[in-house]
Amino acid sequence: MNAFSGHSHSGPTSPGAMPELLDMVQFLEAFSDEMEDTIDLVAPNPHLRMALHLMQGHFSAKVVTPTALIAASRVPYATANRRLREMQEAGLIEQRPRTRTGKSFSLHPSDKLLTQWMQLSDRVRRLAEDRFGGAEKAQDTQDYYFGGSYAAARSIPPLSVRPEPLKVPGGLRVLVHGDPTFMVMDNLKRQFEQVLGAPINQRAFSIDRLREEALRNADRPASRYDIIAVDLPWIGEFAQKGVLMPLDAAMPLEDLDPADFHTAGWRATHWGGRAYGVPAQTTPELLFYRRDLFAKAGLEPPSTTEKLLEAAELLHEPTRGRYGIAWNASRGTALGHTVLMTMADFGQPVFDLAETAGGFDTEALAAGGYRPTIDTDAGLQAAEFLLEILKYSPPDILSMSWYERIRPYAAGRVAMAYGYTLLAPYFELDESSPAYEQTGYLPHPPGPGASPVAPVGGYAMGIPANLPEERIDAAVEALKVFTSPEAQKLYVQNGSRTNPRYSVGADPEVRRASAIFEAIDGMSWRDELQFWPRPPVPEIAGIIQICGEEFHDMLRGINTPQDTLRRAQQRADALIRPTNGTP
Repeated sequence: MNAFSGHSHSGPTSPGAMPELLDMVQFLEAFSDEMEDTIDLVAPNPHLRMALHLMQGHFSAKVVTPTALIAASRVPYATANRRLREMQEAGLIEQRPRTRTGKSFSLHPSDKLLTQWMQLSDRVRRLAEDRFGGAEKAQDTQDYYFGGSYAAARSIPPLSVRPEPLKVPGGLRVLVHGDPTFMVMDNLKRQFEQVLGAPINQRAFSIDRLREEALRNADRPASRYDIIAVDLPWIGEFAQKGVLMPLDAAMPLEDLDPADFHTAGWRATHWGGRAYGVPAQTTPELLFYRRDLFAKAGLEPPSTTEKLLEAAELLHEPTRGRYGIAWNASRGTALGHTVLMTMADFGQPVFDLAETAGGFDTEALAAGGYRPTIDTDAGLQAAEFLLEILKYSPPDILSMSWYERIRPYAAGRVAMAYGYTLLAPYFELDESSPAYEQTGYLPHPPGPGASPVAPVGGYAMGIPANLPEERIDAAVEALKVFTSPEAQKLYVQNGSRTNPRYSVGADPEVRRASAIFEAIDGMSWRDELQFWPRPPVPEIAGIIQICGEEFHDMLRGINTPQDTLRRAQQRADALIRPTNGTP
């Protein structure tokens, strides 16, 4: 599946455009037209006209040549040529070669012009709201991020082009997961090709096929991909098997601004003290719930597993076609993830990790010696909880996985659903959905004595260890672009509901796009975002599969909870002992 395959688009903006900024360009163009057409003495402003044309081309990912820019100025050629040189000398316009000879080149807004344009757009919008009225200003200036109201007022500028095209023979080759966030790239192919100055070829697979292809790729003499997406729990396996190269072997880590990433997401990319990927999407699994249904029933948002069961029972009305809750219960990988996260809801990781103030310590996992902890009191509580929510689930719950659990929620057939934030576009962007603008977001309600946890999921992007040396520099540059704050904001503006960076969550345009981002930032600062529920050990895929098989048999009534825990523990012990030195 090609994530950058073509689709038809309609509407006033082009694929990859930043709607608010493009709207401002079009408004100022129309305003200038009116001024020049209405008042005889008003002459075209060539600096403004060329800046408008340049910005429109940049936001729409269209090539702008000097000839086109001069034509857009609406003044005689010689005058326009002088004004163009003035803009270049002022550092407002950059040019990039389009051919090897350098005789043909394209023009692009510089970082300086982009920054000035952001300031102008914001001021014009505020002036219009102050003078003529407008939407209420968002009350999002609380101190949830360093800098408080100052940070909330800052806007991340658009992506700027690289001065030189990326030198990568055959174009950039990327392997990703076929989820909504990576599929946003469908609309952004031209944008990123313009920024990088190189073609992009991308393949997208389902989660299990993605892992298989990444492992096969590691066995090839030379990698077929410059960048690969990695599910966070695979980091230990891919580091140990030499699938990924350590990032510090290819680049200075400070170039990534590590402190800007959500702490849990950044730490989840490490194995043995070294980073093996850059967070591309931090997407915790949350509890989605219908605020309107809860209000009508007089229910508070569930703060514990007991309260969740009470709400699920009360809102479960199968005779009216509505069910209490949906979740990952399909056999194998999907249910396996649910089992590990449910154990975390009852305060226990799937391995015997040392407890810390913020959860559990994963720093020493690379040294081995860890043991599975499935057949425990907390494990039994988790198993019994899953049997309880089964009673209030749709009849086809045992075949529901990643997308299937969200579709009935979006359709109004389910009152609550556990789901990753990356799936929120199913109802956040669909005005016909009963859940549209009626969804609340919570970390997993905890069991007795446990704390709320929002298990961190998502993907990092890394560089294959067998990538030919001559392609590494290009891969590093592309990796920095794809994971930059500017790119992350662009993903959000085009429908993504994941974000690995604090600065992006602080952006006022991002916060206006969805309540998810404010909720996630709050969870991060409260230490509720955690990746220990799915620790990145090399055997994690096998552990997930074991739990997904044994617990499925339990949910089908084949085995008791006690037998299920015992069987899963035995299989996990057999998997772990030969590989990590556990006696």
